[in-house]
Amino acid sequence: MLPFSLFIFIYFATLLPSPFAIAQLTTCSGIVPMNYRNDKISITDFGGIGDGRTLNTKAFRAAIYRIQHLKRRGGTLLYIPPGVYLTESFNLTSHMTLYLAKDAVIKAVQGSSNWPVVAPLPSYGRGRERPGGRYVSFIHGDGVHDVVITGENGTIDGQGDAWWNMWRTGTLKFTRPNLVEFINSYDIIISNVRFLNSPFWNIHPVYCSSYDITIRRVSGSSPFAGVAVGSETSGGVANVLAEHLNFYDMGIGINIKTNIGRGGFIKNITVSNVYMERSRKGLKIAGDTGDHPDDKFDPNALPIVKDITIKNVWGVNVQQAGSIYGLRNSPFTGICLSNIHLRGATRPRSVPWTCSYVSGAALLVSPWPCSALTSTQQDDSCSANL
Repeated sequence: MLPFSLFIFIYFATLLPSPFAIAQLTTCSGIVPMNYRNDKISITDFGGIGDGRTLNTKAFRAAIYRIQHLKRRGGTLLYIPPGVYLTESFNLTSHMTLYLAKDAVIKAVQGSSNWPVVAPLPSYGRGRERPGGRYVSFIHGDGVHDVVITGENGTIDGQGDAWWNMWRTGTLKFTRPNLVEFINSYDIIISNVRFLNSPFWNIHPVYCSSYDITIRRVSGSSPFAGVAVGSETSGGVANVLAEHLNFYDMGIGINIKTNIGRGGFIKNITVSNVYMERSRKGLKIAGDTGDHPDDKFDPNALPIVKDITIKNVWGVNVQQAGSIYGLRNSPFTGICLSNIHLRGATRPRSVPWTCSYVSGAALLVSPWPCSALTSTQQDDSCSANL
């Protein structure tokens, strides 16, 4: 398995005010340097037209073919100027930067009639949602490295509502496409880009050594989760840092999730400096999330969840503070909560926190969490983190 480092460093010019603002924010520089590309081409050089109506599939594929086969020292930057560029799915290649200018939009065509179907992931043996294959992701990279997706807060729009409707009405033939997917890839940087309306998952790294992940300065809303780790982690996820996040109109602000039958691990996760507004639940760590596409899973494969640090979180209009549901035969350990304040009207007959099969510590958390975490004495696993 190839080594993999996925650094998601997303900045939006307009952020919600945060009570945890600091004088100077660190960036990804010094962690993974963003390579400068001497060679630069524009999508318009290949016939691209950003009028929102012209199909630009040939232009994208031709430009990337040129990058792949006419290799330039240091790689090539593909510039997307302002405009709306409608296109079908396309593949990325190594040593390239996909750069979206301000007001540039790469927009997916709607409908599945011409959308390619690829083989299912071997770990499933079938599609996640439907038997058989799966629709290829909108922007796809397989076995690539040294790839950057960046710009001036341009937008990648999956136009997912048509796919959502097929899923809701039961007319979906194959599993929905992801917005961006990397398979067997490494040294990926994603920065200063907006992701909208994904048909399925937004950014999906798979069959990679999925560790050392940085998520920084993200703003957005979702009916699901603001930042989520899991649930399909049969290999494992480790060493994740997510910080300086602003969420609004959320289902769940912070969600770490897995399930019996997944195996693998989720460990060394740090989430800090989060502001959320209008959230159904502030924090959820759960071992009962999601189902399996069929019955061909090992019910004895128990995941390990440990060393989770969540700190400096402020929420307003949060309906329920949080819940932590570990597994009877694999309790969650080292759950460390500090300086977390989640304000809002609690729903009728609900309690602020519910927990089971969990150990750790809490400090300066309001409303006060469940008894398993109410010790003011920091246990060994939390002492260095709170």
